[in-house]
Amino acid sequence: MRSRALPIWAPVVAAGVLVALLGGCSVGVPASGAPTGHSTAVTGAAATRTPTFTPPPTPTATAPTPTPPPTPTATAPTPTPTPTTAGADAVVRPVPDAQWARIVAVGAWHPGCPVGQAQLRRVEVNFHGFDARVHRGVLVVNADVADSVAHIFTRLYTEGFPIHRMQPIEVYGGDDNASMAADNTSAYNCRRASQANAPATASPHGNGRAIDVNPYENPWIDPRCACFQPDAYYGRHRSGTGVITKGGTAWSVFTAAGWIWQDNATIDYQHFDTGYPSRPLPSTPTAAP
Repeated sequence: MRSRALPIWAPVVAAGVLVALLGGCSVGVPASGAPTGHSTAVTGAAATRTPTFTPPPTPTATAPTPTPPPTPTATAPTPTPTPTTAGADAVVRPVPDAQWARIVAVGAWHPGCPVGQAQLRRVEVNFHGFDARVHRGVLVVNADVADSVAHIFTRLYTEGFPIHRMQPIEVYGGDDNASMAADNTSAYNCRRASQANAPATASPHGNGRAIDVNPYENPWIDPRCACFQPDAYYGRHRSGTGVITKGGTAWSVFTAAGWIWQDNATIDYQHFDTGYPSRPLPSTPTAAP
């Protein structure tokens, strides 16, 4: 094997290295002898600095805030008159042909539904919105409860009970879930089989004798998921704008007119009807608005 003679300056360099080591120069191996995993040693002040941990601030607990209902994308809405007179100004009209065509087109009426255009009425009435302004709403109901509905919503207007919005179901494509998510007060809907529904002939909504009021603030428990729909907050918090409670304004006005609240096998805070299976309203005298 070949050997190589050391150059004359090698002893000088070696001595310098020895001095540096004896002088305490830092190396890249901790006192334990375990490798650090890095090839470069940490030297100087950085090698002796102890990191300081500052704990994050403790968050302040706040009450849950309900998610506001989304604004729906309306599909071919029926023109709603602008309120121009004082008071509720409730008007009962036949369902116009153009509106009926939209109801049929979205499947809110289909063969097998118990009532049709001739048995239904369009009720137009003013209401107090959540924005403290007066709006004009529309409900489609059975002809045999139309006067009662006009009376009820006149009373609700007089009492100042707030309603978020009030549009017929075809505005939401006949989709009850979309109508509820928009916090829309609605009545007639002969729902498709894919939606939660009683048999059409027995259904109060399919017969035009049921009204769902402020469904976001008054959710129901959907047995398919055993959960509140369209949102759970007001299922647990039964107070606030537009919330219906026993003994409250909406409950008192509806029940005084012979309607039944939550006439269901499950909690359904939004729902009033005249009985299940659907039947005409009993002859109940109602006080003047």
